[in-house]
Amino acid sequence: MAKFVFVTGGVMSGIGKGVIAASIGKIMQVRGLKVTAIKIDPYLNYDAGTMNPYIHGEVFVTEDGGETDMDIGTYERFLDINVPKSHNITTGQVYLSVIEQERRGDFLGKCVQIIPHVTDEIKDRLRRVSRENSTDLAIVEIGGTVGDIESLPYLEAAREFRLEEGGSNVANVHVTLVPVLDVVGEQKTKPTQHSVQELRRIGVQPDIIVARSKAPLKSGPKRKIALFCNVDEAGVFTSTDMETVYQSPLLLDQQGLGGFLLQRLQIEKRNPTWGRWGKIVETHLSTGKQVNIAICGKYAELADCYVSVNEALKDAGAACQAKVNLEWIETDDFEKEPEKVRILSRFDGVLVPGGFGSRGAEGKIRAIEYARTHDIPFLGICYGFQMGVVEYARNIGIKDASSAEVESNSKSPVIDLMPEQTEVLEKGGTMRLGAHEIRIDPATTAFDLYKRRTVKERHRHRYEVNPKYISALTSRGLRFSGKSDSDHRMEILELPLNKFHFATQFHAEFKSRPGAPSPPYFGFVKAAVDSKTPVLESSRLLAQSAGRR
Repeated sequence: MAKFVFVTGGVMSGIGKGVIAASIGKIMQVRGLKVTAIKIDPYLNYDAGTMNPYIHGEVFVTEDGGETDMDIGTYERFLDINVPKSHNITTGQVYLSVIEQERRGDFLGKCVQIIPHVTDEIKDRLRRVSRENSTDLAIVEIGGTVGDIESLPYLEAAREFRLEEGGSNVANVHVTLVPVLDVVGEQKTKPTQHSVQELRRIGVQPDIIVARSKAPLKSGPKRKIALFCNVDEAGVFTSTDMETVYQSPLLLDQQGLGGFLLQRLQIEKRNPTWGRWGKIVETHLSTGKQVNIAICGKYAELADCYVSVNEALKDAGAACQAKVNLEWIETDDFEKEPEKVRILSRFDGVLVPGGFGSRGAEGKIRAIEYARTHDIPFLGICYGFQMGVVEYARNIGIKDASSAEVESNSKSPVIDLMPEQTEVLEKGGTMRLGAHEIRIDPATTAFDLYKRRTVKERHRHRYEVNPKYISALTSRGLRFSGKSDSDHRMEILELPLNKFHFATQFHAEFKSRPGAPSPPYFGFVKAAVDSKTPVLESSRLLAQSAGRR
């Protein structure tokens, strides 16, 4: 029988519940258990696809085409698994399913209620995911904060689940905040006490409390949390600030979380094998060479909008034995004051990430032009790829080149809506999504990075390179080195004469892993490092990265 660990959060959002959930999974995975992870999002949206990144953070795309919460990406990076879209459960999905059952008459005329019908649907989905993956352990993270109205059905489902599955098969972990008042320097446990009190009022008793705090819990506050929250003192742990999130599993396990959880779930004692993960952490903590990367987008104020991009750059930096310093730049600024684009001369690389709409588009084009004309390593992702095509088209004389997404009446739409999208009316789940096979041309930068003729990468877009302009672009120096759908769709562009001018229609960051960086990101960071690294050392790094993949 599979075991389940429910992870809840209290006091406030944004305290790293997803990292804690992934860390618990890793702690059990290195003990030989087959682990998967599930994220429950209490909002009424069917999925994250139509949500503003400022509000919800990055939309993470799964291999099977799901538009999911960014915590799914955290699970993939920590556990090194592909998490299907069914592992992101939302209230929209649950209620739609219950209503469809009611319309079919499945409830035999009963009054449909939150309890038992909605909670039964939640539990059924959790069990189904566990069965489909044949897992030993499923980590279930319930989004939001205890006390939110939206979370109540899920907490009730967790209460019922433990009753039905048995106490030895279900454990509850509560992640909370222990702030320190600067005035007195005291770790305050009252917010945790109130949070657990609310959780217990609902009927869920935590077995483990993970306190987020700047410093490890002192013995006094730890005892107080255990006493007032009715938790064994050995079940109270601290998650402190750290240099890399990948330290989290190691630090929690050093405090005894792995052994405590094995005992709580009545799993035989197993010794962890931390060797490979320890090496990954070591490389991510490397402070050798340093490179400065500018991320030029329109969601620069919130790092969560580009969390997979940030992590992919760090993975690549670790493989290059370099620390990557990131700076987010709003491309709106380049439109208001064009001379500001010269700030890019301070950076070793320029990255233009994905996005939608017209805001900041011209600023992105200016950033790409500056990188190209000053031979600064450049990487474009999805929308960045499309703006790279527009920029080059203007450079070779197609002066009014644009994207139909930015300018619907463009005379020269070098980027146009994909034909199959013309009849699409709904926004949610209708883009070209998930993994698609890409054919890579030999004797190209793309082939040097991937070392394969065919690869699979994940997509999220409606627009593509207009086939009418491909000949004009390639005859003037631009190379499309990766294509898909019988060479109909352009997937990778590169400029052979530049140091590194490379862009992808797909989102390579979604498949980057610590210890196995994404090839385009590795190539980009390596090019940024090259100006500070001897050629022989650069070749060795490229060979090492190919071996990791």
